[in-house]
Amino acid sequence: MVTELQSLRYTPAGIPVVEFRLAHESERAEAGARRKVHAEIDAVAFEAQARLLAAGPMGRLLKAEGFLCARNRRSKKPVLHVTNIEFIEGNQDASTEAR
Repeated sequence: MVTELQSLRYTPAGIPVVEFRLAHESERAEAGARRKVHAEIDAVAFEAQARLLAAGPMGRLLKAEGFLCARNRRSKKPVLHVTNIEFIEGNQDASTEAR
């Protein structure tokens, strides 16, 4: 789920880009028990994916695919570069849906 979304902007080369924050919640099996997993990560999307995110409502569940990369040359903090976004249908109220 997108929890923070900055305004759509353009690089000096004219490429649309949007920075945002993703929240993840799920249950996973670990060491023979079920464990609730919570995580947040900074993300960035370019071109069509950036436009899609900028136009979509915050709080909807989505599936995001991409790759991890350092934020910049000075920082080793990971940022998810999203290359594919798919909004999950039928979850208009993400606060009550299972993730």
